[in-house]
Amino acid sequence: MRIVNIRAAKMHLSRLVDEAAAGETFVIAKAGKPMVQVTAIPSAPPRRRGFLISQIQVPDDFDRMGEAEIEQLFGSGS
Repeated sequence: MRIVNIRAAKMHLSRLVDEAAAGETFVIAKAGKPMVQVTAIPSAPPRRRGFLISQIQVPDDFDRMGEAEIEQLFGSGS
């Protein structure tokens, strides 16, 4: 595993972060003593779209459901 001194890490932080994100783990050392290990955070799994197709039914009037009750509660607006 590569060891980078803290001064070099400060000067090249952007490049080092890109390398870590690409999977290269490294250690930052201070005065030759290893202090921290830098590694990429695993990305979240991709969202699955359409996994409930044919398992649920959405009524055609879904956007109007409860319309009468809402109008009764809040009035017609005029």
